[in-house]
Amino acid sequence: MMINKTLARLALLGTVSIATSAFAAPPVNLEAAKVLAQTCQACHGADGNSTAPIYPRLAGQYADYLARALQEYRAGERNNPIMAVYAENLSDQDISNLSAYFSAMPGQLVDLHGRMEGQ
Repeated sequence: MMINKTLARLALLGTVSIATSAFAAPPVNLEAAKVLAQTCQACHGADGNSTAPIYPRLAGQYADYLARALQEYRAGERNNPIMAVYAENLSDQDISNLSAYFSAMPGQLVDLHGRMEGQ
């Protein structure tokens, strides 16, 4: 059920970004995003909500933030040897797919005071 809602959000996200942008983003490929996201699960959790404090939670983050972070890892502008290995071979389409996928997932984000988002 949650995956169906997520897929619906992703479909809407892809439609809205194309309709409202003067520079149309490539359409999101949900199947490719799911396959790529499997690589991320070891550190960031199966649903993008890592339980280990050293790994960021990806679910619910802004898609443009996630895309920018991946682009910076790929370009070597962010220094993390683990992420550099994963990001170096990502295409712009891969980054678009992953960013949209994780941003549409329900996040369990915590603020600087340790409170869950929405509390």
